[in-house]
Amino acid sequence: MSRRSLATRRQAVVAAASCLSLALAGCAGETTTPDPVEPPEATDRTEPETDDAPADDAQDAPAEADEAQALLGSMTLEQKVAQLFVVRPEALTGVGVQTAAGDATRAALEELPVGGFCYFAANLVDADQTREMLANTARYAEEASGVPPFLCVDEEGGTVSRVGGNPGFGVDNVGDMCDVGATGDTEYAREVATHIATYLDYLGFNVDFAPDADIASNPAGTMGRRSFGATADVVAPMVAAQVEGFASGGVLCAAKHFPGIGGAAGDSHDGRIYSERTLDELRAEELRPFEAAIAADVPFVMVGHLSLPSITGDDDPATLSHEVVTDLLRDELGYEGIIITDSMAMGAALESVSLDRLGVEPLLAGVDMVLMPEDLHAAYQGVLDAVAAGELTEERIDASVLRVLRTKLERL
Repeated sequence: MSRRSLATRRQAVVAAASCLSLALAGCAGETTTPDPVEPPEATDRTEPETDDAPADDAQDAPAEADEAQALLGSMTLEQKVAQLFVVRPEALTGVGVQTAAGDATRAALEELPVGGFCYFAANLVDADQTREMLANTARYAEEASGVPPFLCVDEEGGTVSRVGGNPGFGVDNVGDMCDVGATGDTEYAREVATHIATYLDYLGFNVDFAPDADIASNPAGTMGRRSFGATADVVAPMVAAQVEGFASGGVLCAAKHFPGIGGAAGDSHDGRIYSERTLDELRAEELRPFEAAIAADVPFVMVGHLSLPSITGDDDPATLSHEVVTDLLRDELGYEGIIITDSMAMGAALESVSLDRLGVEPLLAGVDMVLMPEDLHAAYQGVLDAVAAGELTEERIDASVLRVLRTKLERL
């Protein structure tokens, strides 16, 4: 994809965004609400309100650390544990396909104030519907928990794109990151990320699960088109540039899939995937893009479901490994941001742990947030049971919740 094509696409998006921004200007004091777009089969919907933009006090002045600590001290254990889950909206409300947020969402968040939501193409009809849904969700979540939710999407470009290329939005797909990496131009990579962040931001998303920091060293692997390239020398600077680009566009991002799944065969959606690399081999290549992301102040690192028997001594995926999550990512690489799992509804996770342990085992490994467990309520109750049994301490829970609260108060 050429810079000219990206510029053309960006001009189209910015032009659309400019029009939408006038209607969306709750952040700037505008109180007019755009006419709602009635999505098909919207099963959870309330009438739009004139002040449908989420409160932006936290955006105006970054919170001090003691504000997060004070909020943590006011929360019950149940509220704290709920903050450690990022879920599909349907997992919380029980609707079929959620395309709006109304009374059911408000009631569900009052009962279980989860830390965030992840949306897919089926949830996204068009710009008006998406903005209204996300704005309502943000308001209800903040009412329930005192902090905004993470509103997340997988928008890498290419084969992983929920908005770009979706006919309801008029935004072109930016294309595969392998083509961006092939240019060798880090400024172009940064521009691509800023472009994506720009349209996600005005829709109301605040987290993009990108960039892909995997090295596509296996030509038959699943990361060939999603990765920037086949060596750390290519991938690392591209990843750093995109982390900076997402930040400049106003969206948090996540380097994924630690410690690097690009050399593995198979797909962790279906079952376990393996790497026989040693720790020294990982340090020489796979870890370097993540080190570059950390140096660029990446707010999230997503851990993948990669089994590393040469390092862990078993078949458990990295998401369940204290050696990978805590010893390697947290301690050796010195990462201080939020560590989140890949989806805990994927085959590699479900082969490895029971539904009631889908939250417990990642937390024991050192993860902060659990993404989309197969059964939210079983995973949530499992964490509470583990605390009651003394397997997980409340201090351990507090450490992750405090990291989540500080990120929300200081960066959203």
